[in-house]
Amino acid sequence: MPQGPGALMQVWVGSQLFQADRALLVEHCGFFRGLFRSGMREARAAEVRLGALSPDGFRTTLRVLRGERPALAAPDELLQAVECAAFLQTPALARFLEHSLTSDNCALLCDAAAAFGLHDVFLSAALFIRDSAPEQAAELALPEARAYVAALRPSSYVAVSTHAPAPGFLEDASRTVCYLDEEENAWRTLAALPMEASTLLAGVATLGNKLYIVGGVRGPNKEVVELGFCYDPDGGTWRKFPSPHQPRYDTALAGFDGHLYAIGGEFQRMAMSSVERYDPAAGCWSFAANLPQPAAGVPCAQARGRLFVCLWRPADTTIVVEYTVRADAWLPVAELRRPQSYGHCMVAHRDSLYVVRNGPKDDFLHCAIDCLNLATGQWTALPGQFVNSKGALFTAVVRGDTVYTVNRVFTLLYAIEGGTWRLLREKAGFPRPGSLQTVLLRLPPGAQGQVASTTPEL
Repeated sequence: MPQGPGALMQVWVGSQLFQADRALLVEHCGFFRGLFRSGMREARAAEVRLGALSPDGFRTTLRVLRGERPALAAPDELLQAVECAAFLQTPALARFLEHSLTSDNCALLCDAAAAFGLHDVFLSAALFIRDSAPEQAAELALPEARAYVAALRPSSYVAVSTHAPAPGFLEDASRTVCYLDEEENAWRTLAALPMEASTLLAGVATLGNKLYIVGGVRGPNKEVVELGFCYDPDGGTWRKFPSPHQPRYDTALAGFDGHLYAIGGEFQRMAMSSVERYDPAAGCWSFAANLPQPAAGVPCAQARGRLFVCLWRPADTTIVVEYTVRADAWLPVAELRRPQSYGHCMVAHRDSLYVVRNGPKDDFLHCAIDCLNLATGQWTALPGQFVNSKGALFTAVVRGDTVYTVNRVFTLLYAIEGGTWRLLREKAGFPRPGSLQTVLLRLPPGAQGQVASTTPEL
């Protein structure tokens, strides 16, 4: 049987014959890796027969392994993909299914993953359902899946406000991380910031249900904070970790593909293009590919397991680029040309990126939203204007099909539907002045904390 680089092998699936890259199958499929290392007669045969799988499911598997992103809409397509991911032991296909979760397919994927023993897909689907409308859980067919979802913790909307250590203010009660108690309609204190931490121009992100703070400045000369800080809500504890090799502030921080990415930023008032990646398991930083241009405070978002960043250029042009881990490169995705097109915030939902920017005619109380459809590459402007006073849509997160935004007056929840954002409900506004960064965290059962106090605006 041919075994060199790029060698093709014949795979019969039912009555259909496939020509497949042997090295690709060995690299990504535990089934084929075990088969060819077993020394069994089948490993030396000119062809392999997989009679138990569906041809369409195997075709989807090959497409995903080649880097394609097939649209799996029909229930049969999803079920066949789950079957192949489990039987062939294909983590890449399982991750693709996790990134394909929507409110339309989460119940089906949760049940199927439970039945076939795809633990990661099952967990991701269950968490998605827990964060969605209650009727999603009712669609589950398996009683054990319904029980598992009911036992999970929903994610909470968490805000990190701007604070820097200063002499005489280290015990400031407002130096806290807060979360929205939706049942009681109040913002509560989750944790006090470490004494040395500054959240002024810091990068804030979550990874593995932990909150990370990187960089930040203190003092009139914008001295960069040397250490990073990680908060574990399960233990209610902070720990320190190393800072990036290149000191930076106003950096965009993203938890992506099991790592933290510190993207761009400034040092000594100069914007940078460098990007660094932190491996929590190894506890160290390494450099990744530079951005196409120096940039600070860039908006970033993740859609379908892909990481995107907004950059801007003269002539009112916003550029969207994507980081690809395999190639370690930033690739251009799309451009948007509009007056005041600079993106201040970007969130993702399904195949769409929503870029939030200043509203027309320098109206700082409102903002405008443009939507990029990643499947078609087309831009559309969302109808209407959106509240922006002192925060709001310049910081936002998506939970299920709902966008959470916040300012001092309201926490506004929007439902994403029909090509626009529909105001869903209003909750209490954040009671403190200053800029915010917001994330989602799953908090321990019974987490309370004091109601966040109101502080005077400086």
